[in-house]
Amino acid sequence: MNENLSPELGETAEERPKNSTQRRRAVVIGLSCVAIALLAIGIIPRIAARSAQAAQVDLQREPTVSVVLPTRAPSSQELLLPGSVTPWADASIYARTSGYVQHWFADIGAKVKAGQTLAQIDTPELDAELKQARADESTAQANYNFSKTTAQRWDTMLQTQSVAQQDADSKTSDAAAKLAALQAAQANVARLQELVGYQAVTAPFSGTITVRNVQVGALVTAGGTPGLATMPGELFHIVQTDRLRVYIDVPQDDSSKISPATKVWLSTQQYPGRRFAGTVARSSNAIDPVSRTMHVEVDIDNADGALKPGSYAQVHVALTTTSPAFQLPVSALLFRPDGVIVAVVGAQNNVELRKVTIGRDFGTYVEVATGIAATDHVINNPGDAIANGETVRMQSKATANEKA
Repeated sequence: MNENLSPELGETAEERPKNSTQRRRAVVIGLSCVAIALLAIGIIPRIAARSAQAAQVDLQREPTVSVVLPTRAPSSQELLLPGSVTPWADASIYARTSGYVQHWFADIGAKVKAGQTLAQIDTPELDAELKQARADESTAQANYNFSKTTAQRWDTMLQTQSVAQQDADSKTSDAAAKLAALQAAQANVARLQELVGYQAVTAPFSGTITVRNVQVGALVTAGGTPGLATMPGELFHIVQTDRLRVYIDVPQDDSSKISPATKVWLSTQQYPGRRFAGTVARSSNAIDPVSRTMHVEVDIDNADGALKPGSYAQVHVALTTTSPAFQLPVSALLFRPDGVIVAVVGAQNNVELRKVTIGRDFGTYVEVATGIAATDHVINNPGDAIANGETVRMQSKATANEKA
């Protein structure tokens, strides 16, 4: 075996020092890399954390905000109010004379005309009273005729001084008393004739019978007092439905915009998508101090009978204004103890807090009556901690309509 070769590595004697030096250098380099790696693991996160902290501080120092530009509010707004449909005319029909129901001619749901007979009442006692009253009238007429003739004769004799003045005056007074008695008898006959005319119960106007409470043979009394315990006072109930009235209560803020020219229509659940045109007929022209609303009547043409009296409807009122203000999304408002505030970004990117006055409410956006201009950059979704004079950075611009 060669003595110059290493039994383990096969190295010569001259190569051993050289290889040993290379191994030591490799170990030093490896240890240096490990140290550098360990140092990097500890320093780099700190550097990154400090950078993030600095960025966060910068961000907090000048927060980024999105702004909106005010736009003109729409000139018209739809006001939706609940309404109850009522008939154009509504009347309860009672008996004006006492007697028994002889026959009835109209049942519920019947269409009747004004003056049409609804029922006939048999009044035997009233007929007898009328005959007696006519007899009393004839007696009073005869007494008056005799007294009148006697008074005329005594006046003639008075002219020839055949009778005393007092006697002639007595005959004249007696004729006047007999005339008064005749007139009273005639008035009684007229009254009873009027009551007899009420034997026929008639419709006061053209409409639809909604209630019938009469039966043949039932006793009815004048004034609506029921003759039977099971019978209500009214005989019939009639409504006029070719035209309808709908009453609504308009809030105080919108009451000034109501006029006969205001467009109104109705919608109901039983007719989806159908509009029933109406007109503002009249209003109370006063605000109810309890509800702070104004009572308004809307008239509806119902010639086809689609709408039913007593039903519920939604009344759509088209409110218009001649000078609409600017509008902003609701998210741009700040509600502070001293009122409603908006944050506006100034020319130097400084926040300016302004107190505004709210006008109409459109749901997701509102009309701002005072406090802003068209060129203002209003911060959308401002934080509660935002302060006057704070420096901010604008991120984006949008109109109020786009944000809404």
